[in-house]
Amino acid sequence: MVSSFLLIAMCPDPSSSPFRARQERLRALMETRRVPLILVTHLVNVRYLTGFTGSAGILLLGPRQGILWVDPRYTLQAQEQAEGVEVIEEKKGILKGAASWLRKNGVREATFEASNLTCAQFEQLGKEAGDGLQLRPAGELIEELRVVKDRGEIEAIRRAGKVTAEVFAEMLPRIRPGVIEQDLAAEVEYRMRKKGAEGAAFETIVASGPRSAYPHARPSSKALQESELVIFDLGAILAGYAADMTRTVFLGEPTRRVRNLYCAVLKAQSGAVRAVRDTTRAGEIDSAARRVLAKHGLARYFTHSTGHGVGLEVHERPRLAKGEVTHLRSGSVVTVEPGVYLEGVGGIRIEDTVLVGPEDPEILTPASKESWVIS
Repeated sequence: MVSSFLLIAMCPDPSSSPFRARQERLRALMETRRVPLILVTHLVNVRYLTGFTGSAGILLLGPRQGILWVDPRYTLQAQEQAEGVEVIEEKKGILKGAASWLRKNGVREATFEASNLTCAQFEQLGKEAGDGLQLRPAGELIEELRVVKDRGEIEAIRRAGKVTAEVFAEMLPRIRPGVIEQDLAAEVEYRMRKKGAEGAAFETIVASGPRSAYPHARPSSKALQESELVIFDLGAILAGYAADMTRTVFLGEPTRRVRNLYCAVLKAQSGAVRAVRDTTRAGEIDSAARRVLAKHGLARYFTHSTGHGVGLEVHERPRLAKGEVTHLRSGSVVTVEPGVYLEGVGGIRIEDTVLVGPEDPEILTPASKESWVIS
């Protein structure tokens, strides 16, 4: 080992470590795909494989190698958190450290995460490692593994969903005319932290009146008014895992048209949730929602996909959209979130985080959808 490296230690070897199990699953997949070594630069994937949560680190995984390079800021943290890998402190840059290891160990072929490594980093890696190294994209091997959650991951998402639902229930008495969208969003995120969340999984959406017709509206200084739709899109994050939930409410007495719109979206969401089953194609979930909305003449007002995977990232594989042929698998966690958006009227979206089970789906964000009229 060169002098610029400080070998810290191998972490303990608990037999029940989910991180070691994930590393072995990845090694098996690498063998099948004929991937000799993989450099993991996406920090979410580094966390998934090792448990390390720092903001800088590069992981190398091979049939017999498991090395995590960190800079001096994260030496102790990596030593405490990272499992199943050798932790190396690199004072001259972690990418340079990884490249130097590849060069000194005579590595001729390695793969990298093409969707994460920048062009400049790729060039630096090739330059530092030397001309003898062939670098090629690895594909989304780790993302494939992350599609199916283990027991600990599911429990973390379930807890995040419970907190999310509890916070929304607590917010209902605060939703009234005159309250500012930004204030409601700030209160949501404050209450999440008070309940033990690390924070919000994404910027909380509170959008009222005509602004609720923007699917990804940011909370503004607008005050809520009587006879308006209000969309809340919120999600807590616990132990690194996210939940995602949307509820729509109406201030005052809704017109028949608004009631019909809400009932149509609720039926579309319920039908799509029922379709969430092991081996079902992702595109079929989307079709289930659109069929219902089409019967009500609302298909053209549903302008986004029906859902997406949720886990360490709030948007993961699989994507529940038209034409998606990926089959859902028991242990996956997805959102189901049909909506309709009418200019000048507003938007209605209903979303849950849903666990794909061997038989029936489980809703992990158990907040009421019936208490939507606030008078």
